Amino acid sequence: MKQAPILCVDDDPSNLAILRQILRYDHALVFATGGAEALAAVAKHHPSLILLDVDMPEMDGFEACRRLKRDRLTEHIPVIFVTSRSDEAHETAGFDAGGADYITKPISAAIVRARVRLHLSLVAAKALEDTYREAVHMLGEAGHYNDNDTGLHIWRMASYSRALAEASGWHGERCQLIEMAAPMHDTGKIGIPDAVLKKPDKLNVEEWDIMKRHSRIGHDILTKARSPLFRLAAEIALQHHERWDGGGYPQGLAGDAIVEAARIVAVADVFDALTMKRPYKEAWPVERALDTIAQSAGTHLDPRLVARFLSITPRILEIKARWDETEPGRTS
Repeated sequence: MKQAPILCVDDDPSNLAILRQILRYDHALVFATGGAEALAAVAKHHPSLILLDVDMPEMDGFEACRRLKRDRLTEHIPVIFVTSRSDEAHETAGFDAGGADYITKPISAAIVRARVRLHLSLVAAKALEDTYREAVHMLGEAGHYNDNDTGLHIWRMASYSRALAEASGWHGERCQLIEMAAPMHDTGKIGIPDAVLKKPDKLNVEEWDIMKRHSRIGHDILTKARSPLFRLAAEIALQHHERWDGGGYPQGLAGDAIVEAARIVAVADVFDALTMKRPYKEAWPVERALDTIAQSAGTHLDPRLVARFLSITPRILEIKARWDETEPGRTS
């Protein structure tokens, strides 16, 4: 895929010539000689990065950057200021305007190339993260496509899972992963027939056996990807219906044989299921739900994780309140 060009902006043609000489072999380039011309070039060429002079007539670089950052269509483009002004006040003004970096003149070819590589790699990393998030959203929604009564369940439960992971000593990156992985726990419901998934009455033994297959189906789907995120999601999908006492499914695992991520999601999932309204029940009061969670310690749920969940009740209620604000009026 061809990369979008880099936009070089300077009112001095000799400075543009220097940038061209430094970057022309590795990048497509477009040029502008002023702030207004730069904005027009951005609209036309959609650059991947902008090298922007500060001191220009009519519209300086700071103002051009502010306008770019106010526009939803251009706010994501990294701006590196290239200027002879190196005092702290001007650097601060540049970052306040939305700049990502600051290179002082006279420029070094090595520094320009290094900074450009760095910021383009950050753009690529952000694009990859956005792609992951879109995939998570689609798989999470797909798993509940026919459960029109679940509302924001999977996203609220994911927030609870992250809070419990943090309380359990998980480091920052792992906490982010479980928050992204948790919504995919029921992806396997894609493979369950509507006659079973949407049956209004209690499932019979045969139907329940069919329903229980969603754990393995979800695991099989998610293991097609090799990233840490989807590997974690696959483990959660497979084991989130296991029980601490060994009475769960699909493997009948018990205790620490169940991966901790699945045990965390199980606690969060039960709490949210109890405190949300469904067609067949009203939402339980929080106190009743917490009592039930406590009574499930050592049978259904990991007692250590239950204790930690109860210890962060104020945080859990804060998360619940935040998500509940977005729920009224939802029709899907």
